[in-house]
Amino acid sequence: MSVLEYKGNNFLLDGKEYTILSGAMHYFRIPRPYWRDRLEKLKECGFNTVETYTCWNLHEPQEGVFDFSGMLDLESYIDIAAELGLNVILRPGPYICAEWEMGGLPAWLLRYKDMDIRCSDAVFLSKVERYFKELLRRIVPKLCTHGGPILMMQIENEYGSYGNDHEYMQKIADIYIENGVDCLLYTSDGAGYSMLSGGTLPQYPCVANFGSKPEQNFRVLEDFRPNQPKMCGEYWCGWFDHWYEKHHVRDAKELAGLFRDMIDAGASLNFYMFHGGTNFGFMNGANYYDAYEPTITSYDYNALLSEAGDLTAAYHEVRKIIEQFYKKKLPPLTVKNLPKAAYGRVELPERCSVFEALADISAPIHTAAPKFMEDIGQYYGYTMYSTVLHGPIDRQKLQFDAVHDRAIVYLDGKYMGYFERSRHADTIEIGLSKGESARLDILCENMGRVNYGTRILDRKGLCGIRFGLAYHFGWDMYPLPMTDLSSLQFQKAEGKTNTASFFRGYLDIDGEPADTFIRLDGFHKGIVFVNGFNLGRYYNDAGPQKTLYCPAPMLKSGKNEIIVFESDGMKKAVIQFTDKPDLG
Repeated sequence: MSVLEYKGNNFLLDGKEYTILSGAMHYFRIPRPYWRDRLEKLKECGFNTVETYTCWNLHEPQEGVFDFSGMLDLESYIDIAAELGLNVILRPGPYICAEWEMGGLPAWLLRYKDMDIRCSDAVFLSKVERYFKELLRRIVPKLCTHGGPILMMQIENEYGSYGNDHEYMQKIADIYIENGVDCLLYTSDGAGYSMLSGGTLPQYPCVANFGSKPEQNFRVLEDFRPNQPKMCGEYWCGWFDHWYEKHHVRDAKELAGLFRDMIDAGASLNFYMFHGGTNFGFMNGANYYDAYEPTITSYDYNALLSEAGDLTAAYHEVRKIIEQFYKKKLPPLTVKNLPKAAYGRVELPERCSVFEALADISAPIHTAAPKFMEDIGQYYGYTMYSTVLHGPIDRQKLQFDAVHDRAIVYLDGKYMGYFERSRHADTIEIGLSKGESARLDILCENMGRVNYGTRILDRKGLCGIRFGLAYHFGWDMYPLPMTDLSSLQFQKAEGKTNTASFFRGYLDIDGEPADTFIRLDGFHKGIVFVNGFNLGRYYNDAGPQKTLYCPAPMLKSGKNEIIVFESDGMKKAVIQFTDKPDLG
């Protein structure tokens, strides 16, 4: 591999002027068996580089416990890129935004309540340094300076949108260097003077991120930092979706035309995203400006490859422009869309209510006052808060100091209503006579931590459960991270229900499995497991997403176990496997 440097306005690869044509694809959003397919499609589109973040929260899920296996095997992802002749841009963060849970920061950081994040706080930096040591020992041998494909590494991520602690930024760069990183380093920020001023370091080149108006944005970049290469570090060719929104789409010719404007201007660029992939499991992020807005499971992003890796109209338009600009016809496409299967209707005839499941998949933690999930060492999924009320209690309204993010209330097992952060609050009044008792259960869901802005320290769960002004004490908290459902005891399902429940059925596949999409029209809100793998969340009434992508590697020939956890209520325990996505 070759070494990247820069001189004046040009990148130089082994001393020759070089234009970076890069596309973002996050290994942790793509099934591992599909990495080569997606990278081949990037290469055959005419790109020379792949860019990816790294995800601290998956690589260190528990403090001091690291995971670089399976879909997290970053070394193998880089090796495949190298085999295909692609260069790599690596963006380790530690913060990545990316519409990813807590911007990639591990939720266990929230247990350090006196610690400040993303600044030169000694405790925070000690956590970052431990993670980077583990990451970088795997990465340094793959730098271009060691014969590998990694040309550049980013320092932090869009830091000027968050703060201006240049001592912290320098410390991140120092950690890289102390651990052997000797390739080109750079910073990346929005194309505004305040953001560039807060997020850059004078000795490293900086790039600007934007989705339109390249001439105007490059003018700001050149004025702020003259005599360095011109590069769009994130060309936002699409956008992400929140629940309750419409699906974002963009005209393919407009998208390609802006790309043409950038290369005409002599700029390098990185498409964000070339292929978005999926927020599998509980890893979607959220935004909070005026209200809390969680991101959907699909990260299709209107990218050049669809969520399922299919070539889009934008892919072909961009490929044509690369051919026109470089006046060189690319080799004929050999890559193809992977087969899709409509496996049809599958009944889920077995049911286990959440109350029946508690003893099998959880154990209570008793607290006087209800705690946030992080305080009991739980980071994802659901938590059941349970207590017994004893009368006499005057009839009063059930209230919360905080609901993060959705709470369903039961009294003696009967559904009473729900609360959803920033969006919905049922009026629930409870009163008991002298000598009367009742069990109060509240199922709370973490719908995804905020990944951008001032509210990133986003603790999940409930606090301050009260009747009127009086707090109620004495709670059992049942963690439900949903990591292992093998001990659930299922019974035959009977009719509709509005009690949170697990439903199970089986899909039989004859021959090699294919990609498919799951519709859950008879369900309302929950998550889907296929052979134990958490595909992610559905929320039919909120939309826009109406199908979940189920990749073929999660299926097998023969009998496939399907478990749906429905939190609200089921009308019909039937799902449909279709060969077409519906993102709204």
